Amino acid sequence: MDKTSQISGFYKLSPKERLALVKEFADLSDEECALLQNTGSLPLEAADRMIENVVGAFPLPLGIGVNFLINNRDYLIPMAIEEPSVVAAASYAAKIVREGGGFHTSSTPPVMIGQIQVVGIADPEAAKQRVLAAKQEIIAKANAQDPVLASVGGGAKDIDAKVICTAVGSMLIAELQVDCRDAMGANAVNTMAEAVAPLIEQITGGRVYLRIISNLATKRLTRAWCTVPKESVGGEEVVDGIVNASAFAAADPYRAATHNKGAMNGITAVILATGNDHRAIEAGAHAYAAINGKYTSLSTWEKSENGDLKGMIELPMAVGLIGGAVRTHPIAKIAIKILDVKTANEFGEVLAAVGLAQNLGALRALAHEGIQRGHMALHARNIAVAAGATGELINTVAERMVKERKIRMDRAKELIKELTS
Repeated sequence: MDKTSQISGFYKLSPKERLALVKEFADLSDEECALLQNTGSLPLEAADRMIENVVGAFPLPLGIGVNFLINNRDYLIPMAIEEPSVVAAASYAAKIVREGGGFHTSSTPPVMIGQIQVVGIADPEAAKQRVLAAKQEIIAKANAQDPVLASVGGGAKDIDAKVICTAVGSMLIAELQVDCRDAMGANAVNTMAEAVAPLIEQITGGRVYLRIISNLATKRLTRAWCTVPKESVGGEEVVDGIVNASAFAAADPYRAATHNKGAMNGITAVILATGNDHRAIEAGAHAYAAINGKYTSLSTWEKSENGDLKGMIELPMAVGLIGGAVRTHPIAKIAIKILDVKTANEFGEVLAAVGLAQNLGALRALAHEGIQRGHMALHARNIAVAAGATGELINTVAERMVKERKIRMDRAKELIKELTS
């Protein structure tokens, strides 16, 4: 009988019942099934409430970034990531930034944008003016959906509108601006956008289709900056190398993509550890990097008059301390406790500092010793484990492969056979 992925009522089954079907379909062993359901600190029942069609959990290593001094306060940074060298690079970068006084940060209020798409309007510009004229009525309607948010200083604060030209004609986009306080805000913003949609249809005479939050959170920006003494970073030649690498990324989108990925390595690792939405953060960051029509770098590095290194990063940071997995995932709750941030703004500023540190760590490695030296040393351990090494043999095999500059699965297996025979 042919296998089929068309399984009626799959979502109604328990995780164990679902896994039994997956086991048969994919020919999983009993050991593989046991690994899937060994969910550790995330109980299977909790996982089943978080997403649909759960059969198990996928754990990631959780490391701690150290040495971070941000606005004259010390932080430990929980980071969930599978990539070697990221936590080490962030910690080292934070150490040398500390020698220049640490990171400094700022942020704008936690305002998110909810977009309401209106089509079928004969005169979009006139409709735009009617929307703007009805601002107070629209805001009042939006805030009626979440009086608790409004009572703590948040809620809808403004409405804007724009006319855009598309392949299917002109559209009016009304943009509700909502202060989300310590939430990421998707639920609140989407609820408000849904609620005001009929009112906007009435005002414009058009038809509303989409009403949803934008992940390009240009009203919710964070910045971090630092100065690193030239002696701490490796001398003036290394400073020059980092400055030249920054200029390369600013001018070339192919380099900028990897430059920004380096910064996001750190940010995304913290986002994952704390149960926030890493997809929203990544989408917003990369869209912001291209907001002026050309994809460029999120951070810049310059040389000061006395030869020290100065860096700055700016990006949207729509994060929350309440709602979603932040309050339901047991490890996310512990990660937030380790981080010890009191507001979403403080959290976002810490993330910007982590991104700048991660970017510095990558650029220093590129400018000073080459990215492969440290990265591949750690990668070699993963290769050794995958090849079957255990215990002290892991380090022995990894060190031999690094020394030989042959970090490959076939070489790891040869060394294991040689060292155990």
